Amino acid sequence: MFALISPEKTQIPAGAVVRIPGTWEEYQTLCQQRGDRTIPRLKYRNGEVIIMSPLPKHGQDAHIITSIITTLLDYVQ
Repeated sequence: MFALISPEKTQIPAGAVVRIPGTWEEYQTLCQQRGDRTIPRLKYRNGEVIIMSPLPKHGQDAHIITSIITTLLDYVQ
């Protein structure tokens, strides 16, 4: 799958990281266009916009951690 980055749509393959030269203002514009979506993730660092798409494994790890914390909190109550 190829990366597609446009004002209307952003698609990159899972596990990919794309670095684009850009300003803080351009980063803010991209964030506003995306709204509440969390994937792909956007970051700004030293004059570049970084777009990354996590692997499905990362979501599984977060789910396991959430389950552990929920179990511990239920036990404490």
